[in-house]
Amino acid sequence: MKFAVIQFPGSNCDQDCVAAINLIDGLEAAYVWHKETSLRGFDAIVLPGGFAYGDYLRCGAIARFSPIMKAVKSEARAGKLILGTCNGFQILCEAGLLPGALVRNRSLRFVCEMVTTRVEVTDSPFTNGIPEGSLLRLPVAHGEGCFFADPKTLQELNKNRQILLRYADAEGQTVPTANPNGSIENIAGICNRERNVFGLMPHPDRACDVRLGSTDGLKIFQSMMRTIEAQRARAA
Repeated sequence: MKFAVIQFPGSNCDQDCVAAINLIDGLEAAYVWHKETSLRGFDAIVLPGGFAYGDYLRCGAIARFSPIMKAVKSEARAGKLILGTCNGFQILCEAGLLPGALVRNRSLRFVCEMVTTRVEVTDSPFTNGIPEGSLLRLPVAHGEGCFFADPKTLQELNKNRQILLRYADAEGQTVPTANPNGSIENIAGICNRERNVFGLMPHPDRACDVRLGSTDGLKIFQSMMRTIEAQRARAA
């Protein structure tokens, strides 16, 4: 089962994603340069965190025009699983694959710390097998991670159960003090209505080894693997 990890100029978490995915038996990750035009042969696509060229204008605003993004959009329409972490989340929003926007942290400062997120939906391709209400310890590292959406979009996200993760405290309460960036309704990650595109600000790829303080990030990649296996079984 092959995962494509897109490399944009300036990416610095692509290696983290490849290393994390390759830890899981049955998964194999490969880099795909942003100027490529095809993602044929891959079972899932990952847009890593870090930075992308043009972020000085607005995070993801230039990267969304990279040639590979046409293929990403095409594969998204075809139902392939797409995961965007941190800067990847920003690119997915700028490309119109996810609603809302990521803006400057409310503190106007860069945030780098371990946070707790609460699983809000257990039947998505990215959280299946993870009980609703489970707490995942994941690191964040961003300056523009505050998720914002207008009231209508926010209402639709809640109605359609597209909010997969929220920032929470150790008791699972979505209190303001647990929110590292000021995101509306403590939103840490959302999916599209079709549920095959997922963007989150925390880094699951940096929480896949006990030496890093958490292995909770593996659960997201393992969930994707189970989803793909189920899709293959249905097709067979």
